[in-house]
Amino acid sequence: MTEKLHVPVIAWFDAHARDLPWRRPEAGPWGVMVSEFMLQQTPVSRVLPVYEQWLARWPRPADLAKEAPGEAVRAWGRLGYPRRALRLHGAAVAITERHGGDVPTDHAQLLALPGIGEYTAAAVASFAYGQRHPVLDTNVRRVLARAVTGVQYPPNATTAAERRLARELLPEEDGTAARWAAASMELGALVCTARNEGCARCPIAAQCAWRLAGKPEHAGPPRRGQTYAGTDRQVRGKLLAVLREAHAPVPQALLDRVWHEPVQRARALDGLVTDGLVEPLAGGLYRLPST
Repeated sequence: MTEKLHVPVIAWFDAHARDLPWRRPEAGPWGVMVSEFMLQQTPVSRVLPVYEQWLARWPRPADLAKEAPGEAVRAWGRLGYPRRALRLHGAAVAITERHGGDVPTDHAQLLALPGIGEYTAAAVASFAYGQRHPVLDTNVRRVLARAVTGVQYPPNATTAAERRLARELLPEEDGTAARWAAASMELGALVCTARNEGCARCPIAAQCAWRLAGKPEHAGPPRRGQTYAGTDRQVRGKLLAVLREAHAPVPQALLDRVWHEPVQRARALDGLVTDGLVEPLAGGLYRLPST
């Protein structure tokens, strides 16, 4: 079963993989790590320009670590979920202090970095260092759910059963396992998509359990799309946009102009302060974090 999946999917990847900057040798482990932070819940098209600007400015972890965390938030721009910028800055500081400025090769050391979870540690170890780890993002989980378990969508949160299946499907050889991780992820991103899946282009369509079962409809809890307009997330984004554009502390009155509803606006600003994304100063002034 495993080889029947690995060989065609990796061959497909060799022929169809996108030429992305973090996949090139010159990206190095730091480039891979930056991409993994940026790509969480964010499409490639939005990440590409910010990624290239980021690496041009901060080509090594130590370059970012020397800057104030607010500069990371500023450079993050409109990628969304800006706490990722603070976590990436924290990881850069830890890499500089604990590992001499080099992204560690050891999976456990990667996992011990601030802001690095199970997925990111496995992805960096696999994609940067060619190690054998199960790399379970949404795309991979969807490919395995359909091809192996015969259901349309994986559960909302990663389960122990999914982790076990991913480990069982890992090729034995490190380099092949790393290639499989990248290939199965790309297959989910380009072919085995959440909607309008391209089964006619899929290299494992003939053995896909979900397709062979007649593509049964999703039987789990309803899948809700994310909303943005009118949410606290939107208000937070508007407040941060003002602070990113400003290179001096901003008065409360200027922030008050970004949203008409005062209670929601105050809640969003309080949340940004609590998350460490905004620093309040005396006199009702605000700025991006300096320490």
